[in-house]
Amino acid sequence: MPFAIYILGLAVFAQGTSEFMLSGLGPDIARDLDVSIPAAGTLTSAFAVGMIVGAPLMAILSFRWPRRRALLFFLIVFIAVHAVGALTPSFAVLLVTRVLGALANAGFLAVGLATATGMVAPGAKGRATAVLLGGITLACVAGVPAGTLLGQAFGWRSAFWAVALISVPAVFAVLRSVPGAEARGETRLGARHELRALRRPRLLVVLLLGALVNAATFCTFTYLAPLATEVGGFPDGWVPALLTLFGLGSLAGVTLSGRLADTRPMRILIPGGLALLAGWTVFALTAHNPVATTVLILIQGTLSFAVGSTLIAQILYAAAEAPSLAGSFATAALNIGAAAGPALGALTITAGLGYRSALWVSASLVATALITGSLTLVRQKQTA
Repeated sequence: MPFAIYILGLAVFAQGTSEFMLSGLGPDIARDLDVSIPAAGTLTSAFAVGMIVGAPLMAILSFRWPRRRALLFFLIVFIAVHAVGALTPSFAVLLVTRVLGALANAGFLAVGLATATGMVAPGAKGRATAVLLGGITLACVAGVPAGTLLGQAFGWRSAFWAVALISVPAVFAVLRSVPGAEARGETRLGARHELRALRRPRLLVVLLLGALVNAATFCTFTYLAPLATEVGGFPDGWVPALLTLFGLGSLAGVTLSGRLADTRPMRILIPGGLALLAGWTVFALTAHNPVATTVLILIQGTLSFAVGSTLIAQILYAAAEAPSLAGSFATAALNIGAAAGPALGALTITAGLGYRSALWVSASLVATALITGSLTLVRQKQTA
């Protein structure tokens, strides 16, 4: 793998920390800004909505820019809005900064995926994707728990400042390590031409599956802190450790995906999807048990990211006719799920079904993905 791809993964680490850290900071934000925990959960959904809109929009707006220039622009905007978010006393302003930060994050990830997969051999898209998504999993392992600890010790605003600060070195790293357009002979097809790839049924199905699996992951992950403390009986001090455990699982899942997604994706998708459904179901039934909760957090983190990362790689392969916008398609699918999952969880929680209900929603979403994928395979065999 070219070194520049690892630099892109570093920047994704900072952005992933921002996206995920609210799972540990939600209760503190709710208390400080005088809103409910489900309302604080909308900050995650707002970020995801910004990612959904921003992925294709930012990719198209930066279509005529050299990719290095686009990456630098998105990074600088990301830093600025986190500084504003750390300073504001208003929940409404914080919500707006989350959307703007998501737009910048979406643009960076979309362009970053296109840049990374364009720097490797055609059959190595899965490995390049795994490196970038590895930045997200490292955020779960180190960034999110560290943000939670900072929030508990110094207030949630300190975590926002930390994200802004760790993003600054990435600006200089991208400037020095990512080749310019001339160095790579960068060429682009027209945006209208690349958008035609969305007409392909296979791409649309894989996009849907990716969104469903990621919705299941985010539905539970967003409410993991209150789920662990209110249902599992864990003290507040255990939350960073549980988030770290989930992150270790996600890192293992992305590593597994990186090894198999290019050559044997179905070995992950079919058994992994079935195991993922079983895991969410067992988790829902045993969430009151601290030992079961601890074990299942690790298992579900591994399965969720192994299946999800493989689906993201399959999106990039299915969108081969859109090399510049393929990353935006993958980013949009990832974040449609990230928006829908917490929103569905909030509906069941506010309906009085408790935090455990988020686990049942996750199981239902994976079941829907498995049914959709199975029906698609049957149809393909019938028409073959």
